[in-house]
Amino acid sequence: MSEVDIVGAVCPVPLPHEDIIVMGHGSGGKLGADLVSKLFMPAFDNVFLGAGDDGAVLSIPGGRIAISTDSHVVFPLFFPGGDIGHLSVCGTVNDVSMMGAKPLYMSVGFILEEGLSMDTLRRVVNSMKLAAEEAGIKIVTGDTKVVQRGKADGLYINTTGVGIIPPSVNVSGSRARAGDSVILSGTIGDHGIAVLGARGELGFESDIQSDSAPLNHLVSAMLEASDNIHVLRDPTRGGVATTLNEIAKQSKVGILLNESSIPVRPAVASVCEMLGFDPLYVANEGKLLAIVAPEDTEKILAVMRKTKYGQDAVIIGEVQAKPQNRVIMKTTLGSTRVVDVLMGEMLPRIC
Repeated sequence: MSEVDIVGAVCPVPLPHEDIIVMGHGSGGKLGADLVSKLFMPAFDNVFLGAGDDGAVLSIPGGRIAISTDSHVVFPLFFPGGDIGHLSVCGTVNDVSMMGAKPLYMSVGFILEEGLSMDTLRRVVNSMKLAAEEAGIKIVTGDTKVVQRGKADGLYINTTGVGIIPPSVNVSGSRARAGDSVILSGTIGDHGIAVLGARGELGFESDIQSDSAPLNHLVSAMLEASDNIHVLRDPTRGGVATTLNEIAKQSKVGILLNESSIPVRPAVASVCEMLGFDPLYVANEGKLLAIVAPEDTEKILAVMRKTKYGQDAVIIGEVQAKPQNRVIMKTTLGSTRVVDVLMGEMLPRIC
């Protein structure tokens, strides 16, 4: 059969990702979302998982808790501004915080590759210790496994975090409402570009640092200032673009962004331009998105700007009733464009 016959056939040729797992399934884009919706959700479906947030809210006697789990497979293990240990603690602390919870406890599972140096492991563990101390959480249980040489990138870490949700807090990706403001806590793309630089994949020297940071104290300050915070989310894999698309679909709203308001460091913008990347899709590990009622926007911004990790907080857009399930951006040229989710992967794995 010729190529023309194949293209014109009634039964299309299956794409590779329809039969096997590809790297794009882990990028935070459309392939990953399809994997969850078509495979995992039918098997595990329940009301907690169906909420579609980065963690689950569970009712227990006396209140509610949030629980979230994550796995960390970054390479190299150390990069400017952080390492896999710091990243694993901050990532889990942040996921629990984005549920409106105060993170308290974590479990840690280490998958170690045969041949990993003890010095490397000590550095990672000490980094986790310091990150946990900054966040004010305790690592209370864990597990260690060793795999054969060549079966891992030196070290993988799995974490689970648990926190308590205050009675007055009600935060979810499904709570965005028309008229709400979209706030971003600072510059985007720092982490993804820092990791690429650490791999030597930029072709030049760069001083870009990862933004890896625990955001729980920032979130606590925001929640103390206002009961009108509807959505909190940290834009990690897939970046700001993918995260806002997820929120738009959960809440069945449209989101309008202003490109000129989105902060990007000049060095990050330059690298993205040279490599053909869009900063909106580059991973972050120390930034949050907040969707808040318009009447409390300025108050929340003022509180954020007084904190260590919210000094550069800005309004980047607003929630609209239509078009539902869509993110639209006003460009610096005055036109508008759709900001969609990635089909595959734009970057190698970085978290």
